[in-house]
Amino acid sequence: MRLYPNGRMAAHVLGGASFGAEGVDAAEVIGTAGIEKEMDARLRDPAMAGTPLRLSLDLTIQAATTEILQTGIGIMNASGGTAILMDAHTGEVITLVSLPDFDPNDRPANPTSGDPGDSPLFNRAMQGVYELGSTFKIFAAAQAMELGLVNKDTLIDANAPMAWGKFKIKEFKNKNYGTLSVNEIIVKSSNVGSARLGLLVGGERQKAFLRALGFFDPTPLELVEAPKARPLVQSNWSEIVTITTSYGHGLSASPMHLAAGYAMIANGGVMITPTLLKRDKVPEGTRLLSPEVARTAVDMLRGVVTDGTAATYGEVEGYEVAGKTGTANKPKKGGGYYEDKNINTFASIFPASDPKYVLVVTLWEPVNTENSEPHRTAGWTTVPVAAEIIRRVAPLLGLRPVSGLTGDGPTQVRN
Repeated sequence: MRLYPNGRMAAHVLGGASFGAEGVDAAEVIGTAGIEKEMDARLRDPAMAGTPLRLSLDLTIQAATTEILQTGIGIMNASGGTAILMDAHTGEVITLVSLPDFDPNDRPANPTSGDPGDSPLFNRAMQGVYELGSTFKIFAAAQAMELGLVNKDTLIDANAPMAWGKFKIKEFKNKNYGTLSVNEIIVKSSNVGSARLGLLVGGERQKAFLRALGFFDPTPLELVEAPKARPLVQSNWSEIVTITTSYGHGLSASPMHLAAGYAMIANGGVMITPTLLKRDKVPEGTRLLSPEVARTAVDMLRGVVTDGTAATYGEVEGYEVAGKTGTANKPKKGGGYYEDKNINTFASIFPASDPKYVLVVTLWEPVNTENSEPHRTAGWTTVPVAAEIIRRVAPLLGLRPVSGLTGDGPTQVRN
């Protein structure tokens, strides 16, 4: 038998099971989706019957995250959402929530029509790929710093709009920031500034860096659905693709891809493989950034929360949140984008002074209507949901808050 006493909890990770071949006395139980199917041979091996398959998920934190995300989806009038909490050093996924969800004890039938992404069976955390918007800007800045092309104080021409052939690169609400430092490009979330950084790096080096970050391949997560979630990458990597990719458009990937990329920045520059299985030690990875550049990148992301696009709702007292907002228009099936429908993301690292965890929250079609004017950007929709998740789960992770956000940062009190 395979039973799920926690009902919907972590449904998209577990997947579910069903009956296979029927004998005289019993029916064969087989995994049908998720980790149940991916690890089916291991789970059915009689030699392993006494050895549990231990996942990295923390059910207490999973439950808290699910509750907050569900509430946030309602408050922000969103059609769905996902939240991924990852240990930045081990790559262990502590929480993976995708809503709407289902009960694996009574798994619904696979949809036969309509958009598969609308089904509660669809794992928004890693099964779908999306343009993740301005969350990508830190990758452009970090790579440019790693190559020695700039430092955080280097001044960049960010005059907008920026003309490139027949294209015009604009800022949000047609702003014109003029000249910005690299740090200010991240804090103010400048499209033009990021485009200039992308051109400094160049297309071939940009492609190589993003490939090393895993953005060209499916995530290697232990879910049977993972291999099919291949990012959408432009076949002709022209200069305009280099420009748009630098600010998160033109390349589509999953929130899980993004979480792994931010874990690389958080842990000091080493790319590690995300996992749903408990690890006994920190795995070896590939160094992509020097510790100094990674540290600078975290500091820049901290500035987004204290002074930038996440400043209104992103701060969580005592836990030094760093992160980057990303607002992307939802694509239409026939091409083009909706003007009034977004996919909004906040990718965060905490605590900034001693990074340990990455949290990525994405909401589909959210609208904040608490004021007279509706707000659809990530800073108004996804950031407050992510901040509430951090506020709730940080103590559960054993992080002691530091008053005034000063000193050496939160202290780890649990192994």
